[in-house]
Amino acid sequence: MSSTHFDVLIVGAGLSGIGSAYHLQTHCPDKTFAILEGRETLGGTWDLFRYPGIRSDSDMYTLGFAFEPWQERKSIADGSSILHYLKETAQNYGIDKKIRFQHWVNRYSWSSDDATWTVEAKNKETGETVKYTSSFLINCSGYYRYDQGYTPEFRGVEKFKGQVIHPQHWPEDLDYENKRVVVIGSGATAVTLIPSMADKAEHVTMLQRSPTYILAQPDVDAVAHALNRFLPAKLAYQMTRWKKVAEQTFFYQFCRRFPNLARKILRARLRKSLGPNFDIDTHFNPSYKPWDQRLCLVPNGDLFRALRKGDASVETDHIDTFTEKGIRLKSGKELEADIVVTATGLNLVALGGAELVVDGKQLKLGDTMSFKGMMLSGVPNFAMIVGYTNASWTLKSDLTGEHITRLLQYMDKHGYDYCAPQAPGNVQTEGFLDLNSNYVLRALDQLPKQGDRAPWKLYQNYALDLVNLRYGAVTDDALKFYRVPRLHAQPQPTATRMAS
Repeated sequence: MSSTHFDVLIVGAGLSGIGSAYHLQTHCPDKTFAILEGRETLGGTWDLFRYPGIRSDSDMYTLGFAFEPWQERKSIADGSSILHYLKETAQNYGIDKKIRFQHWVNRYSWSSDDATWTVEAKNKETGETVKYTSSFLINCSGYYRYDQGYTPEFRGVEKFKGQVIHPQHWPEDLDYENKRVVVIGSGATAVTLIPSMADKAEHVTMLQRSPTYILAQPDVDAVAHALNRFLPAKLAYQMTRWKKVAEQTFFYQFCRRFPNLARKILRARLRKSLGPNFDIDTHFNPSYKPWDQRLCLVPNGDLFRALRKGDASVETDHIDTFTEKGIRLKSGKELEADIVVTATGLNLVALGGAELVVDGKQLKLGDTMSFKGMMLSGVPNFAMIVGYTNASWTLKSDLTGEHITRLLQYMDKHGYDYCAPQAPGNVQTEGFLDLNSNYVLRALDQLPKQGDRAPWKLYQNYALDLVNLRYGAVTDDALKFYRVPRLHAQPQPTATRMAS
């Protein structure tokens, strides 16, 4: 096994990894670093998913980087445009040259004796295990499994004569023209797929157990377009970004504080989009409050247009069994299908499923607590980038990447080798993510906990995080700093020097 040392290792070359690399080389230019990426290319989510219509589920003025303006006309962008933006950003700042592709990390091991992380990864090209060491580690691998999406066990699925496909593993050569398609699910993937497939398929049916809140929004922001015409690109971008942040924050807080009124407004907009005869009480009347689960965005109301035209339809029921020709529902109705798409969600996993070992002891993430939404209690010199669930991921990952560089600068200035948060015993713990979606609930025990107060609380508030992470103190009573004496010992004079 070979070993190479860097001051900082970043794991993952998606949005978070590219952003973290930018902040590191900008604010800590003397630090050596590398990015380990398990796949053969950068882009993360935006390269992995290839299903029809793949797009952002939030606007690109906030999903894009603060340091690299999004310049395309559409603010709700397709996956290929987003991937191009990421690749171009990485090339513009030389970040692509720091990436070591096809390095799948399976173990992180920390030693306090020499203040060093050892990262073991499988080189998927050669099949060998390679070893890297670093003083600081930034995990940017997201929180879902790339190799396997979530599919429930369906009774009788082996009888079905058609194709069953998960969107996470979409076949490039899939022909669905003039085919009957059933999409199981009602989340962001389902509402993206259905209008995208409806133009070519004979018919597309969205089969859902329970409804989701869905909101139509233009894919072009008129204000942003006007600002770009009259102002310099960077200024227009920053103004639009703050406008979008304000809109997102207001809407989220409004939904949480006035859920009944928010429900009425959302239903009124649905009625306007779908017309007076559509049964929204059955198909678009969720049992939960707005933003208990992530709200789905449909650009220009494309889903509603497909439903009005009759190219698509909705069934709200439970699956009894698959049959040779399709799916039989609990109500007894049978949906005939040539293709069934299981848009049934993700399998969450932190750290890409890698082992986490500190001084010889393997840690369970469920036993740790999140500090400032970025570090883990009892884990030294380690940061885990996690974005927002109620807004664009990058808003939080940008702030976290920036804060990490401030922490590194502080440690260098004061001669510290490592730091680690220590959780007090009087903090009440809560689930890491504040959503009650099934994919979150299935994995809560595999994720860190959060506390009921700062700095252990994982806030879903950009303005508050901006104050705390960009302008707040790096130090905290709960964050302990350490020096390793032997790393600072002065070299002893040699015999020759003593004689002279």
